[in-house]
Amino acid sequence: MSAGHSPDRAAAGRAAETLAARFLEARGLAIVARNYRCRRGEIDLVARDGAMLVFVEVRLRSDARHGGAAESIDARKRARVLAAARHFLARAPDTPCRCDVVLLDRLDAARVEWIRDAFTE
Repeated sequence: MSAGHSPDRAAAGRAAETLAARFLEARGLAIVARNYRCRRGEIDLVARDGAMLVFVEVRLRSDARHGGAAESIDARKRARVLAAARHFLARAPDTPCRCDVVLLDRLDAARVEWIRDAFTE
């Protein structure tokens, strides 16, 4: 979370990431890193799905007036996630990978939307 985010918003973001991690673990993924950061970007969760490395962007939107969770992932955000993924992969360059998105409109495990391979054009 950046310095401009309120403590309540930061806490909600952490809660959303925890909920997303539990959701993915319940579906067989293993979380290997949280909040991976480098100079060019960040990744909320890094997980293993078998041999596949999965970079996960978690989006929580409780106020639909500014668009839903999916609409909040713009080209700039996508570029930052991909830059951080490339940085992470420098340690294991031949690892198969994908970028997933977990969308939450509220902190409710029954309302999680998981989009696999979300950044494929």
